[in-house]
Order: sequence, then structure tokens, then C-alpha cells
Amino acid sequence: MTPLRRIAVIGNSLPRRCGIATFTTDLHRAISNSQPSLQAGIVAMTDPDQTYDYPASVALQIKDDSIGEYVAAAAFLNAGQFDIVCLQHEFGIFGGEAGAHILELLSRLTMPIVTTLHTVLAKPTAIQRTVIERIVEASSKVVVMANKGRELLRSVYRVPDDKIEVIAHGIPDFPFIGPEAAKAKLGFASRSVILTFGLLSPSKGIEVMIDAMPSILERRPDAVYVVLGATHPNLVRDKGEAYRESLMTRVHELAVEDHVVFLDQFVDQPTLLEFISMCDVYVTPYLNEAQMTSGTLAYSFGLAKPVVSTPYWHARELLANGYGVLVPFGNAAAIGNGIAELLTDEPRRQAMRERAYAASRPMTWERTAERYMTTFENARQRHRLKVIVRAGPDAIAPVGTAAPDMQLGHFLSMCDNTGLFQHAVHSVPDRAHGYCVDDNARALLLACALNESGEHPLSEILTARFAAFVQHAWNPDTRRFRNFMGFNRSWLEDKGSEDSHGRTLSALGECAHKDASPSRRRWAAALFTQALPIVESFRSPRAWAFTLLGLDAYCAAVPDDRYARKVRHSLADRLISILALVETPDWKWFEEGLAYDNARLPQALIVTGLATQTPTYVDAGLRTLRWLMIQQTTSTGHFRPVGTAGFGELRKPPRAFDQQPLEATATVAACLTAWRADNDSEWKTIATKVFSWFLGSNDLAVALVNPATGSCRDGLHPDRANENCGGESVVSYLLALAEMRQLARVNVNPTHPVALRTIGA
Repeated sequence: MTPLRRIAVIGNSLPRRCGIATFTTDLHRAISNSQPSLQAGIVAMTDPDQTYDYPASVALQIKDDSIGEYVAAAAFLNAGQFDIVCLQHEFGIFGGEAGAHILELLSRLTMPIVTTLHTVLAKPTAIQRTVIERIVEASSKVVVMANKGRELLRSVYRVPDDKIEVIAHGIPDFPFIGPEAAKAKLGFASRSVILTFGLLSPSKGIEVMIDAMPSILERRPDAVYVVLGATHPNLVRDKGEAYRESLMTRVHELAVEDHVVFLDQFVDQPTLLEFISMCDVYVTPYLNEAQMTSGTLAYSFGLAKPVVSTPYWHARELLANGYGVLVPFGNAAAIGNGIAELLTDEPRRQAMRERAYAASRPMTWERTAERYMTTFENARQRHRLKVIVRAGPDAIAPVGTAAPDMQLGHFLSMCDNTGLFQHAVHSVPDRAHGYCVDDNARALLLACALNESGEHPLSEILTARFAAFVQHAWNPDTRRFRNFMGFNRSWLEDKGSEDSHGRTLSALGECAHKDASPSRRRWAAALFTQALPIVESFRSPRAWAFTLLGLDAYCAAVPDDRYARKVRHSLADRLISILALVETPDWKWFEEGLAYDNARLPQALIVTGLATQTPTYVDAGLRTLRWLMIQQTTSTGHFRPVGTAGFGELRKPPRAFDQQPLEATATVAACLTAWRADNDSEWKTIATKVFSWFLGSNDLAVALVNPATGSCRDGLHPDRANENCGGESVVSYLLALAEMRQLARVNVNPTHPVALRTIGA
């Protein structure tokens, strides 16, 4: 994917409008500085009745009440070929009810949108909820600045967790210095300075702080409270300066005129930093708990200032564990005591400064810009996946809207009294190549799936035959499963590959959990426990993944097996570790190249994360699966599995051929697992598109299956389909078909018990 070239930040660059303006300007500057070749511009909202002299960074102005200007802005951004639009959302800066006018712009954009929500309401009105839900739907990624924001987006607005990023409010990279020089420059030398900064409004709780001043002065007579900032323009418009005047009256009544200073002015960033630098204690006495973000809190924390604050959401997270002092809302005595204790305890104040400064280094604008740039890249990946899902009329459409009937004729013809044959010549079983445990393990998986669904269950004799093959494959001397067997029932090796061992464990885990026979469930669980320990010595990521899929089912059947639970975490951690070593913004994968059964790796992490309640596993699985789907999807929107000709190539786009059925089966299962993880219905749509590869929605527009017999050709060559219909292909098709028919039942009845699980490897 080409590097980002042009980014537009939609917000406000006017400090007199709201605090979001400072954030917009600072974020724009940080993004612009992050890469020399990057072009970034601001799309600024303006009042309808005012004109402003904007800096050169403002590429476009929108009068906030003019729908036509929102529409024109979308056309401007599309025509300018911007790679990303970064929306800064706050209630009150966009026109329309609950700021709905911004939807006219977002709905017309063709590039990915990353939205930063500066406020997330726990109890939105109906229109507020609708606007936020539509903004989230239009966005590829949503950023909040506190974990409380993530929690509310998930619980109130049902936003999938992997769509949310928590990126702390940025801060200037300011040196760790004392307040004396700034005090002298600003005229507060020899005073103990308490500071509040921001647009003045009743919600800021300034009157509570004023009421606390007498108790502070009793213990620190040199204290002065500086209230820096103009009155909020909306308040001035509606009520003039009545609020400021009421505060000044209160100061007079308490006789603290010499100790409270109002500075009614807008300040630029350098001036603001000087004021913060000079204070000994910064205070945010806000009255409303539901404050998700406070830029002044972040700035003062980043400048190593001891902070006393009420426990609104942002402060509660940032100042926890002794990084600041939290006091109850509206409690002047508590605020006064908290500030007085700090002003009279220099060692404690200094220790708090040092802790705050060290903790805030990851919040500098340089680091924040890096986080945003990574989020932009992830958004591009997600957006491309969305485009794939919504491919236009030129895309090859899936053949039919319903999954075919389950027909087992060819599958049964590929079985004898030993098990499932490996290969076929056309549709005739090829005895020359015998059998393998890989295919018979898959056949056991299919038996479990069909027996559980009640749809065309396999006979007890046939299911027992597959189990017997797996049992006979077990070599107690090597503690490994053998894989290849000749037609004469002679094993061709003492042990199979690590991958075939893991795949067999996957089948045993499913059998232990789902088989219709209690006796066979006990057999499967016992053999699983014998075959599991050797996996800890394996080096194959696919073997780890197959084993994890088996462990997901086995641990559901045998929840008290502590060793199995330990191995499950160990294998998942290995996948996370190799991903961390290999992953880059352009290559979000576990290995340097793509091979076969790729989708099983993310699927294994997702199911393990869900079962163990480990979000790291789920997030990594979803992230890598999205990237894989981009690699496996053509520009016209149909599925193109990784071709065998490219196996072993390092960090290269996958080759188109040859294409194999097992890739489609693995991808269907992984996508449906992802849907169960984040409840994003797009995954169901993608799974349906992938399954349609079997039916003819592929590069050659050739159906691989015969719905009447259930046979499946062995794949696609560049010029034709492979006419052989072997064991791996037929069982791969039937496993995918079982998944799709299960999905159809779930869509009809969402409480169907199988809605919670996919079929293993």
C-alpha cells in the first residue's frame, strides 16, 4: 500500500470557539511534522455571521449552518484525493440538530474516515444517539482519549472493540523546569500560584474553588488563584458577562480580592504554556462527571504540575494511583484541603511533579502523531475491506443467495472400510495414493458437525471408521500421529508433520466436545491428552493454530484440565510473539510469507481470546484477518485464495494460482469466527462471498462443485479447473457448506445453540 500523502483534519482552529480548536491545530501540526512528504490541511467550521483570518494551514472553511457548504466540502476533499479524513467531533461545533449537518459531508466521502470523539454521552437523546451511530458507521476507526470512552462506545453504542482506538490527549514536549522564571515574567513572583484555564462557564466549578480560598489562605497566606480565559462565547451571546460578574461578586463577599485574579483573555499556546509553567498547583473543579476529555488537564499533567481535580472521567483515569489529588464534586472544603496540603508540602509536590512528568512522556504530540498515523494505516486497511464487501455491480456476484443442499454422495464414494481416500482421478477414488490422517481428521470434523446439526448425520459405522483411522495413526513410540498410509494399510512413515499432528488434535478436540457418542467423546479426550504435550516442542505456527482450535473445543468439554489451559495460553502467546517480530504497517502477518490454511492462524487467536477473555488475542486475530482478506480479494470483489505458486515467497503479494478449496474453507470459518467476536455483520457478508468461490464467483467464473453429488474439484489452474475430485477437496467443501447452512439457521433463529461456535480446522 502506498504511503499516506494527504490528510484532512475537520474541526476548528479558532480558540474562541471551544477547546477542541487547540486540539485540532496541535494535531494538525504534529501530523504534518511526522513525515516531511505528508500534506495535511484543516477544514474549519465557522460561525455563519462571522469571518476570520485563518492561517495557511486551513484548506477550507465551512459555515456551520450551511448544508450546501458541507456538500461542497465533500466534493473538495474527494477531488483533492485525500487519503484520510480525520474528524474531530464535539457537540456544538457542527450545524443541525445534535450536529447532524456533518453527516451530509461524511456520507459523500470516498476515503477512509477516522473520527476522534471528544465527548461520548452515557445517556444520549434519541437524535444524539442517531448522529453518533451514523458517524461511527461512516468511520473506519473511532478514537477516544480515555478508556471510559471505549467502555461507553461498546456498552451504549455497541461499537465493535476492534474499531476503537484509545489515544491519550497530546501534550507539548516541554522541559521539566521549576515555576520561578515564569512567575517573575508574568508578575507573580514570591506567590504560591493556583491556576485554572479554559473558557469560563458554570460547569467549570470556579465558584467552588473561590469558596475554598479562605481555608487555603489560612495555611498559605501567599496563595493566589489565577482564572485564565475568556467567558464561553455561547454564554456571552445568551447572558452576557453575568456569570463572570457573579464570580467577582463572590470574591468580594469573601474578601479575597488580593488572592483571586481574573484574566479575561484568549491566549496563544506559548502564552498558555508560560502560565501553566508558573503555577504550583493546577486545579480543575469541574461539576460534571461526564467529561471525557480535558485538554488543560492533559497539558498541566504533561508540564509536570501537581493537579487537584474533581473525579470526572478523564481526571479519574489520568490522576489515579497518586498521580494527582481527586476530591468530591462541589466540595469546597475538600478542594481547599487538597490544595493547601500540596502547597505546604514541597517534597510531596516535587515527587508528584516527577511522577507526572515521567508518566506523560508517551503523550507528547510526537508520540500521539505516531499513534494516529498507525490508526490511519489501519483505517485504510479496514476501509478497503469495506469496499470489498460493498463491491459494485461490476463485481462477480455470488451464484445464488442460499447455500446448496447437503449432498454426500461423492464423499461416501470416496470412503472404504479403512477411511477416506486421499485422491481421485476425476470422480473415481485413486487407490494408488492411499490415505492420510489429515483428510480422515477432517472427515471426523465433518461427522461431528453433521451429527450436531441433525442434518444428514453420518452413520455410526462411518464416524467410527474415521475415529479408528485417527487411533491407528497414533504412534505411542514417537508420541506423534503418522500421516500417510498406503492402500495396503501400511504406514509410510513413523511420524507425520507437525501440521498434521495439530490438525488431528483439532479434530479430537471437536470430537471430545460434540460427538454423538459419549464413549467416543471420552476416547477423543483421552487421546487428546496423550497427544498434546509434544506440541510444546513444535515450531510450526500452523500446528500451534490447529492445536488451539482443538483446545477451544477440548477445554469446553474438559474445563478442569489445567495443563491444557496452560498450553492454550502458551501457544497463543507464541503467535502473538511472532506477529510482533514480523508485523509492519504493510505486512500484518505472522510469517514473512503466505502459505496454506492461512486463515486458521487468526481464527485460532480469535477463538482463544474469546474463550480466555484476552482482548489482545482477539484484536490481533481480527487485525491480521482483515489484512489477509485484502490480500485474498480481487479489485472486482471476489475471493482469490493465496495461490500455491507463491508459497515461500517473502513479503510479496500472493500469486493468483493454483487455488485450493481448503483456503476457502479456512477463510469461511475464520470470518464467521470474527463475526461472533465483534458482531460486525460485514464478516457474514464476506464469508458468503468466500463460499461463493466454490459456486463460480472466482477468477475463471467456473463452479468447482456439483451440487447434486456434493463433489468438489481440486482447485483452479490459470486456464482451467482441476477435474480431479479428491478427499481433501470434497471434505473442505462440505465443511464450508456446513458452516454456511449453520449460518442460515442462525439468521433465522439467532438463539440457535450453534450460533456460538464454528467448526474446527
